[in-house]
Amino acid sequence: MSWLAEYDERPMRLKALVVAAMLLFGGDSAGAQTTWPNQREDNFILKDFRFASGETLPDLRLHYITLGTPRRNAAGSITNGVLLLHGTSGSSASWLQATLAGELFAKGQSLDATQYFIVIPDGIGAGGSSKPSDGLRGKFPHYRYRDAVEAQYRLVTEALGIRHLRLVLGTSMGGMQTWMWGEMYPTFMDGLVPIASQPIAMSGRNWITRRIRIEAIRNDPDWNGGNYEKNPTRYVYTLPLAQLMTENVVRLQEMAPTRESADAFYQKLVDDARRNDANNQLYATEAVMDYDPSKDLEKIRARLLAINFADDALNPPELNVLEPAIRRIPNAKHVLIPAGPETHGHFTYMQAAMWKRHLAEFMSTLGGGQE
Repeated sequence: MSWLAEYDERPMRLKALVVAAMLLFGGDSAGAQTTWPNQREDNFILKDFRFASGETLPDLRLHYITLGTPRRNAAGSITNGVLLLHGTSGSSASWLQATLAGELFAKGQSLDATQYFIVIPDGIGAGGSSKPSDGLRGKFPHYRYRDAVEAQYRLVTEALGIRHLRLVLGTSMGGMQTWMWGEMYPTFMDGLVPIASQPIAMSGRNWITRRIRIEAIRNDPDWNGGNYEKNPTRYVYTLPLAQLMTENVVRLQEMAPTRESADAFYQKLVDDARRNDANNQLYATEAVMDYDPSKDLEKIRARLLAINFADDALNPPELNVLEPAIRRIPNAKHVLIPAGPETHGHFTYMQAAMWKRHLAEFMSTLGGGQE
C-alpha cells in the first residue's frame, strides 16, 4: 500500500495536476512571495575569473538573493548562513515559489528567514548571472560544476564575508554541487543536504538523456557553432524527452489521458522550449561533465542528509549508489521518499512539504554552530 493511500486521492490529484503544470511549463516567479524578511538581491562581479578549462572572463557576474539578517558571534563572524542551490532549469527565483519558500522560510519552519541568513545565488549560466546569451554566444567559457562551486564560494566569502555556513542545501544540479561543496571545502559548513542527486559520475540513462539534448542542439542546422544571430529552434522537438525522464509516469498519464491531450501537452512543451536560448541550454547541460564526487567522499566532514525520491528516473534507487556512498561518510544518512499521489518524480524536490520534516530533524542535529 502507498504511504499516502489512506487519504482521498481526488483533491490530491487535482493539486498534482496544477503543481505538475507549474513544474513542467516553468515560471520561476509563479506563486512567489516577495515579503520575506530583509529580502534583497544584488550582483557580485568576479574579476578575471579563470575557468578550469583555462578560459577566462574579465567580469563574471553572479546574481544572488539574500533573505534574513546575519547574526554574529563575539569575534564578529556570521553564524547563521545558509546557502541554497537551484537545479539546472531553475534560478534563485525558483526558491521563492510557494511550494518551497512557503514551506521552508516561514516563521517556525526549518529555514525560518527570521533566524537564518539565507543566500541564494544564480548559478553560472542561469538567471541574472553571466551566460552565453549575454553576447559572447559560442565564445562564452565552457564552465563546469567545479567552476560554479568555486564562484559560489567566492560569493559567500568575498562578497558576503561568511567564513562558515550552517548549511549547504541544493536540489538536482544544486544537489550535485552540494556533494562537491562537501569535498572541496570540507570544514566550511556544519551540514550538507543534497536533494534529488546521486554521488556518481554522469552515466547510464541520465547521461544518455543529456547527450540527446546536446546532440540535438549541436546538429541543429541553424546552430552555426553557437554563433547564431537568430535562436535555432529545430532541436526543440526532442526536448520533451527530458520531461518524460523527470516526471512521475502516473502524473503524466493524469495530465495526458488521451492521445489528443497528449499531443496538446507535447506541443506546449515544444512551444515553451522555443523561448529558451539554445547556447544557454547546451552549456548548462554540458557543465555536468566534470561531476564525479564518488572518488572523494571520505573528504566530507560535515553532517550529511541525502534526500531522494523513489520515482525519480534520473536518480533511480535501483542503481544502489547512495547506500554504499553513505557508509563512506561519517555522520551521514539517506532518506528515500516513497512514490505517492502527490510525488512528481525528479521534480518532487520542488515540493518541500514532501521532505521538510526530514530537513527539520536534520537541522536539530547541527547544534549551536560556531557561536
